[in-house]
Amino acid sequence: MAAVQAEPKWLNLSAGVEQAIEYIDTAADGGARLVAFPETFLPGFPWWMWLNSVDWGEEFLARYLSNALTADGPELRAIGYAARRKGIHVSIGFAERAGREVFMAQALIDGEGTISVVRKAEPTGLERTVFSPSDGGLLVRDTEHGRVGVLGGADHLRAELRARMHEQREQIHIAAWSGFTVYYGEGKEWGPELNTAASVRYAMDGATHVIAPVAVVPVAGWEVVDARMPDRRLLHGGGGVSRIFGPGGLELAAPLGEGEEGVIFADLDVNRSPRPAPHTDRPTSFRTPSGRIARREPAHT
Repeated sequence: MAAVQAEPKWLNLSAGVEQAIEYIDTAADGGARLVAFPETFLPGFPWWMWLNSVDWGEEFLARYLSNALTADGPELRAIGYAARRKGIHVSIGFAERAGREVFMAQALIDGEGTISVVRKAEPTGLERTVFSPSDGGLLVRDTEHGRVGVLGGADHLRAELRARMHEQREQIHIAAWSGFTVYYGEGKEWGPELNTAASVRYAMDGATHVIAPVAVVPVAGWEVVDARMPDRRLLHGGGGVSRIFGPGGLELAAPLGEGEEGVIFADLDVNRSPRPAPHTDRPTSFRTPSGRIARREPAHT
C-alpha cells in the first residue's frame, strides 16, 4: 500500500489531475495495489479560511469554485481510467462542485475504474465558510485486498462517527488529512501531533491498518498579513507527515522528511485484521468508468 505526501497544485485543477495520475503511476510501478491521497487534494484545501479578510475570501472562493470537480466530470473519470490502466485502487479527496455549492468529498476507485463517492456530512465550523454539509453516509467497500474504508480530516475526532466506522470492521482504513497551517504564535493543538495521534488511536481502536496521507503546505503559499491584527501574525505552513500504521498502532513505513514530497510504501498483512461479515449500512453511490451512476444496496445480516 502507498500514501502520498505532496503539495497540491493550488487552484489549478488540470495540473492537479496530471499530478495525481503521475503519483498513481509511481505507486503502481513501486508495487502498490492501493494508493491514498490527502483530503481535498484537488484543488487543494482552502487555507485562506484562516485569514480574517473578506477580500481574500471573495477572491479565493470564486477561484475555488471554478477549480472544484463535479462527481460525474471528466477529471474524476481520468483518474478512474488511470486506476484501471494500472490495476490499482485509488483513494483521493476532492472538492465537489454541485451547482453553487461545494462539498468535501472522498472517492474510492477500484482497479476496474469503478468510482464510489461520499460527501463529508459535517464540515468543521471554519470549513463551513466554504463547504456545505450533506446527508453523509459511510464509504466502506469490500475489495480483493480486504475491506477498505475512508474518512477525511476532522471526522476522525467525532466519536460517534468513529464508532460507526469501527462497526464496519475495516481491514484497511484511509485517514486522509489536508495538511497543517496555523498562525505563528499558536500552540500545537492543531498541528501534526494531534492528527498523527488520531490516526494511531483509530488503528488501535478499530484493530485496522491505517494509511494516513497528508499534504505538504509550504509557507510561501499562504504567508499573508491580516492588516487588522496588530501583532501581524502570519499563516505558516506545515510539512507533510504521511504515515502507515498497523492494527497495534506501530509504524510500518519509514516516513519522508518534513516538507519532502513523494510516496511511502508498506506491505500490509490483512489477516491481522479479522475478515468481517457483511454489515448493514446505507446504499452506496458508485460510478462506472463510462460515467454511469448506479446504487449498490447494502448486504444484510
